[in-house]
Amino acid sequence: MLQFVKYKFGKNSMEKQQKIVSMFDNIASTYDLANRVLSFGVDKSWRKKGCQLAYNHIGKNKLDQIVDVACGTGDMMSFWDNTAKKMKVEVNSILGIDPSVGMVKVGEEKFPNFEFKIASATELGLENSSVDIISISYGIRNVMEREKAFSEFYSKLKDGGLVVILEFTKNPDGGIFTKLRDFYMTKLIPLIGGIISRNREAYSYLPNSIDGFITSKEMVAELEKTGFTILENRSFSMGISSLFIARKG
Repeated sequence: MLQFVKYKFGKNSMEKQQKIVSMFDNIASTYDLANRVLSFGVDKSWRKKGCQLAYNHIGKNKLDQIVDVACGTGDMMSFWDNTAKKMKVEVNSILGIDPSVGMVKVGEEKFPNFEFKIASATELGLENSSVDIISISYGIRNVMEREKAFSEFYSKLKDGGLVVILEFTKNPDGGIFTKLRDFYMTKLIPLIGGIISRNREAYSYLPNSIDGFITSKEMVAELEKTGFTILENRSFSMGISSLFIARKG
């Protein structure tokens, strides 16, 4: 029997942020399985490509630290680690940051050799100019104070450091592929995700959050406003997923 949990998001950003964190706590135990089923595993190629391009752009074979924000259960951290080894890049530390205790707990069990920290995207709790790469995969959409988060990323990156963002952005063209994607997102994801997680409400949030999100053009504008220089802005799988790589300085 499905157990539906209603998430009544508040009007102010702090209340809404707390509700989103609670939602992820609730689905943490089934999050990985649901993601693999719903994405057909194709998100692996998106993540791998993002890591490869970032290592190419940063142009160093030794890095002090990579920080994955909204790390969830640690998947992107694993891609950073595996891709570094294949590309012969030495990374001293890979840190995962997430506000959800439930998600981090699952991540620590999956990847006991990685370091995790409970913190928000707007307050990372790191030294300024200390990080080589900051990534956030399918999580910036859930940050209510996005511009504050971008400023935080900028301050924590070294000069020449990179921010790497993978996200489902809103596609305004309304073409056939957009309509097919929207049908999958609004009809099938809540059904399938609800069955796997026993929480259909959480997986109804996903398509709603995409529909209310910004376009790729608007994302670029926000990053540039913060001071970043855009290096990559590309889409994958007929516009389902978008990648942004930007440099500080």
